[in-house]
Formats: sequence, C-alpha cells, structure tokens
Amino acid sequence: MRTSYSAIETYLQCPQKYKLQEIDRIRVPKSREALFGTLIHDTLKFMFSRDPLFPTLDEVTAYFREHWPAREVFEKEAGHDPLKRSWSDEEEKIYFESGVRMLKKFYEKNAPWNYMVLDLESRFEVVLADNKTGESHILAGKIDRVDKLSDGQYEIIDYKTSKRMPSQEMLNRDLQLSLYSLGLQKRWPHINAEDIKLSLYFLKHGEKLSTKATTETTEKTKNHILKTIGEIQGRLSSGKEFEPMPGPLCDWCGYKPMCPAWRHLYRNKQQKTDNIQTILKEYFELKKASQQNENRIEELQKQIKTYMASSGLTRVFGEEGVLSQKTVQRYDYDWTKIRELLSPLGKWGEILKADEVKLRRVLKEIPEEIRLAVENSRTVSKEYVVLTASYQKIKKPEDNLPVEQF
Repeated sequence: MRTSYSAIETYLQCPQKYKLQEIDRIRVPKSREALFGTLIHDTLKFMFSRDPLFPTLDEVTAYFREHWPAREVFEKEAGHDPLKRSWSDEEEKIYFESGVRMLKKFYEKNAPWNYMVLDLESRFEVVLADNKTGESHILAGKIDRVDKLSDGQYEIIDYKTSKRMPSQEMLNRDLQLSLYSLGLQKRWPHINAEDIKLSLYFLKHGEKLSTKATTETTEKTKNHILKTIGEIQGRLSSGKEFEPMPGPLCDWCGYKPMCPAWRHLYRNKQQKTDNIQTILKEYFELKKASQQNENRIEELQKQIKTYMASSGLTRVFGEEGVLSQKTVQRYDYDWTKIRELLSPLGKWGEILKADEVKLRRVLKEIPEEIRLAVENSRTVSKEYVVLTASYQKIKKPEDNLPVEQF
C-alpha cells in the first residue's frame, strides 16, 4: 500500500473523510485557511531559497502580496458549501494583514543568513515492512525545512499557522515529526535518530517547540503506522464502513455537504417531502419530557421519603398504588479471607472477571503510553447502532442565503 502522513492523519481524524479523499478521489475546493497556509509556506520557501543573496524583508512581503489568491479562488469554497459565506473585503484584509505580521515577526527572529539550510520542502519515501503480514508499504511525505546545526546535528522544522500549541508531552509523541525523522534517516542513512532535532514553529506566536527523536520513538511510529494501515486494509477487505467522526474540524472540511453525518442538513425544499421532521420533533419532545419526568420523580421521591421518616411509616397508600420502603445494604469484603476460602474450591478465578466499566475508569488514571497500549489490544466483540441526542441548534444553508433562493 502506498500512502502518506496526511492520509494517515486524515484517517485517524475521520475515516469517512479518508474514504472520500483517498479512496473515492473526490476533489473539493481548498478552504481559505488552507489557501492561506499554503501561501505562507511558499513565501517562507522563497525567503530561504536565494542563498547567498537572500531576499530582504520587503521582498518577502512583496512575494506574499503578489501571490495572494484572487477573490474568485476564495469564492470557490462558498460556492461549494452553502454553509460557507463569502469573505467581506474587511475580512480578507484582516487575513492578509495577519499573514504579513507573521512573516515580519518570523524574518526579524530568523534572518535567513543565520542558518545552514540543507533542503526546503524535501520529499521522501519510507518503505515499512510488516513482519506480521509479510507486506511492505510505501509512506511518502514532505518536510518544510532541514537545517544543519553548529553542533553537527540536524533539525527538521515544520511550520504551523494554527493558533493552538501542543503540550511538550504531546509534542514528544507527535506522529508527524516522528515520521519526518524516519524520512530523513531513509534519505541520509548515516544519520542516527538521536542526531535529529524535531521542531514545530508556530508562526502566529513566533514560538518554536522542539523534541528529540530516539530509536524507541522511531520504532513506535513504525508500529503505529503499520497498525493504522492494517485497519484501513481490514475495512476495505471486509466492506466495513468508513464511518464519519463529527467534531470541531468539520467546519473546515470540504466534504461536509456530502458527508452522511451532515448531508441531511443540506437538503433543499424540493427534497424535504418526507415526514422525518415530524418524527424528529416528536422524538425530541418525548426525550425532553422523559428527562423532565426523571428529574421530577427524583424530587418526589425525596419528599415521600421525608414524609415517611417524619411519620414513622414504611408504606404509604395512594389512589394509584402503594409505595414501600426498605433498606438496601452494600458490603465491603475482606478479599484476602475470601481468596483463602474460594481458592481450594476453584472458584476464586470466577469472581475476578475483567470489568470494562472499571477498566475505563482506570484508563483515565494511567500514563498516556500505557493507555494507548491497552486500547491497541482491543478487538470488536459486538457492534450495534445507538442514537444520541443533542439540543444544539445547527445553522442551516438557508441561514446564509437570501430567502428567495429557497
């Protein structure tokens, strides 16, 4: 199987998006955020590529300005997704100016002549052999920048235009950086994992976070990628669905109008001929009433218990029926003693069956590395469909368009 880091990341975020993008090969317009990020990366490549006559700051910002996408390029996203509205001139100006600020801040802290840049947007391929299946897989990727440091080590730098910065613990486990380390070692086999510094540069904040590659993390990365590839192949061979995983990232996904988790929201009036809205309305009303009834029952139970206690009663009689009160006891056991009693009878093992509820509680209290290892040991024993309800109001396409269009 031939794949890439971005494809693996897409699958881990949302299997349905992976299917639409990598298997069905459906192309959708780039989001404005993706267009912005691509231009920032292109501009930084320009900044470091004219060695030794590096461009001035004015030339760098001029490059950014000259390559700023035309308005119709940005409009493609809104034309594809009715939930996306077009940028106003003011919004586009804010985005452009934020890009210029990023570049100025970066240039002032990272004058290009101060670095020994070995490569920019370096493409690589890594062959991963799966000893369990005997298969080999090709993993492709692209590294933003590779530097040679003064101490003889190497630094991989990946630029980020996002606002959110990860914790150091998350950075140490970053799949992308570990994969890039594999790629650099494949390209230059004389480089050891311990001689590679891995960095994410957050342009919005002007901050760089770094970690070190190790032989151990490299091996874990290989195993994680092979496991993910195995999952993908398993879905393909068994015909199992690539289910969507709705979340905050959906707002930046170009496949939203065709996704089964969102497609119903995009129906136009001509399609709204079924009675599902009536069914949904009744369902939510009953669901809300059920919750209200549960809360009210709990309040009434408290009042009844208070009345019975103050009146010295254990039963009360109403026109609709009888309520009885009894005391229920829960026990703590001397488990050492219980083991001594049951072991000779061969019954001790029967009461030590694993409890998934307890396991889920324990998983929240153990180190991340062990938690992931436990999760990787899971196999699906049963599968069924459940409904979950949310009372959140979701904006519909008609909220963004003139009334006459609907």
